[in-house]
Amino acid sequence: MKKIIKKINICSLVLFTTYVFACDACRLQQPNVTRNLTHGTGPESNWDWFIIIIVILITLVALGYSVKYLISPGEKEESHIKYSVLPHQNEIL
Repeated sequence: MKKIIKKINICSLVLFTTYVFACDACRLQQPNVTRNLTHGTGPESNWDWFIIIIVILITLVALGYSVKYLISPGEKEESHIKYSVLPHQNEIL
């Protein structure tokens, strides 16, 4: 069983690395910033870079809020739906 898992991990790693890095033809079409990262043509105008920056900012804000609310959701009402699944804090102790 361990040999099978090891083979699957090695195959996944090889396929992942060949998928992630750009091929030679696409590498020539990319600007220096994204040269080895993506396939296809790169951003062609300043508006494309502006859109990319906005998407990155939105993604980082969403990631920040998701981590924040996973760590401390802030719901303290006794009638909240989470208490139908999770026990109350004072019942654990």
